[in-house]
Amino acid sequence: MNCQKVSGRQHVWRALIVDDHPIVRQGLRHVMENQDDLMVCGEADTVSGARVAIAESNPDMLICDIRLKDDDGIELVRQVRAHHPQLPILVYSVHDELIYAERMLSVGASGYIMKEARGEQLLTAMRRVLEGNIYLSEAVSESLIRKHKDKRGDRSVNPIDRLSDRELQILQMIGRGMSTRETAHALHLSVKTIESHRQRIKRKLNLTTGSQLVHYAILGATQRDLSGES
Repeated sequence: MNCQKVSGRQHVWRALIVDDHPIVRQGLRHVMENQDDLMVCGEADTVSGARVAIAESNPDMLICDIRLKDDDGIELVRQVRAHHPQLPILVYSVHDELIYAERMLSVGASGYIMKEARGEQLLTAMRRVLEGNIYLSEAVSESLIRKHKDKRGDRSVNPIDRLSDRELQILQMIGRGMSTRETAHALHLSVKTIESHRQRIKRKLNLTTGSQLVHYAILGATQRDLSGES
């Protein structure tokens, strides 16, 4: 079933919004409600809810955040891309695009835009990915061009780039004040596995103690909060 609707001669593209903040979902609805070619066909605030909503609403596009209630957007994008390879996915997040955009594209996202972007930019991003193209801001595009022009093996200027998706996920949870046991429970992993991940994260970030790791993670979370994440 093709969920692309036709009203007169105008195609209306249907978007599924996945974000754990109701006010963000409301804001996205507001941006689209006056557009002749865009509408919201459903909402979800968890990865599991998103899977159900995709099956029920068969959207033309998925708009999702990185941070969700039961998991994160990295895992959601990976799962959606595996089961719905043609579905455009636009990541809409407060997290620094210079850190996360390339990573999200690598797991299957079609574009990345930050929540501080103006409504016109957001609409441009939506239409770009619906057309089958990739959307990135000019700053990210220039950063990727510089990065590939100046290859230095596997070394990265930003130590965060050295982390795997799972390690980055665990670092975010540490920054949110979650204990090792709480993190293990949330990710359905053993405490021992989480401890192993924490040790690898410390090595990759050149940290020596657990307290340094917690400080690093909390500092990152605080910077995101100051940028506007509630």
